[in-house]
Amino acid sequence: MSSTVAKPRPKHLNLMQIRLPIPGIISIMHRISGALLFLLLPLLLWLFQASLESPATFAEFRAVVTHPLMKLVLLGLLWGYLHHLFAGLRHLFLDLDIGTELEMARLTSIIVLAAGIVLTLVAGVALW
Repeated sequence: MSSTVAKPRPKHLNLMQIRLPIPGIISIMHRISGALLFLLLPLLLWLFQASLESPATFAEFRAVVTHPLMKLVLLGLLWGYLHHLFAGLRHLFLDLDIGTELEMARLTSIIVLAAGIVLTLVAGVALW
């Protein structure tokens, strides 16, 4: 009979010291991007309505959208959408038990992160 002494479990976890693996970070970013899209949905709907209402409101829409700060907000929304899309597809494959091995999970996490950033940069350069 072996007498192994279990390490005492911490009473209080310090979340700032826990280092998550990349799949965990991507999962949290998926939730953040979904919340970001949800919270900024009224802005997107207002911009869409303004662009379709009349020529005068379309001119107002163009004035708002051409402001550099608004361009950054829209790029952030674009990143949020693309990241949420790719991470959601990754989660669907994980639900189907595809890519659940550790190395594949890490690889797909990196692909999700890279695809969202690269496509956002491509669209940003094309639309800026």
